[in-house]
Amino acid sequence: MPLLYTIGKLTVAPALRLAFRPHVEGLEHIPATGGAIFASNHLSVADELLLGTVVPRHLAFWAKSEYFNGTGLKGGFSKFVLTGLGAIPVERAGGRAALTAFDAAIPVLKAGDLVAVYPEGTRSPDGRLYRGRTGTVRLAIAAGVPVIPVGVTGTDKAQPIGTRVPRPGRAKITMKFGKPLDFTGRPDDRTSLRAMTDEMMAEIQKLSGQEYVPRYAPKRADQAAGEQTA
Repeated sequence: MPLLYTIGKLTVAPALRLAFRPHVEGLEHIPATGGAIFASNHLSVADELLLGTVVPRHLAFWAKSEYFNGTGLKGGFSKFVLTGLGAIPVERAGGRAALTAFDAAIPVLKAGDLVAVYPEGTRSPDGRLYRGRTGTVRLAIAAGVPVIPVGVTGTDKAQPIGTRVPRPGRAKITMKFGKPLDFTGRPDDRTSLRAMTDEMMAEIQKLSGQEYVPRYAPKRADQAAGEQTA
């Protein structure tokens, strides 16, 4: 685990657990070693922060690539922090540039690290679970790692869309981890990828209890780094 991440685990994580008091189930499904992808529903920008808080191992987060390329004192500090946390740079231009984030995650996963992906591609605008994009399954097959479905509830009340500061105590937050899904060795044609993605989303729905919408969620202009674009 990177040094800065370890320091955060010892200092920031306990404070967040005390403030939000998340109810966590299924930690036994997180492998003790080896790479894995966390595929979660997405209700709030607080999701990623709390996921890193409750997962006992290092979780490689995504960050905008410009944070790694800044100049001056501020740029140098940003690069130092993100590199020290083991973050993965992601392009915000879309298309092939955005897919390089997934390319960059493959060696991270093969090296035995954990990565979180939000298959809906953006935060849910209304609390429902939307159709998943196939990039998560593509990444799992390419890296040869399992997918751990995650269902989160309550974070949209603790930090609604458009709110900059979280409001702990406004809602009960639950984070449920399901049994790992193994897609390795299965066909990766378009039809198969769609079927596997739907299978994954069904598991996420079981954990979150959300109403499912069989269409893609509308993209937001402020889509966060790490939210899936493929």
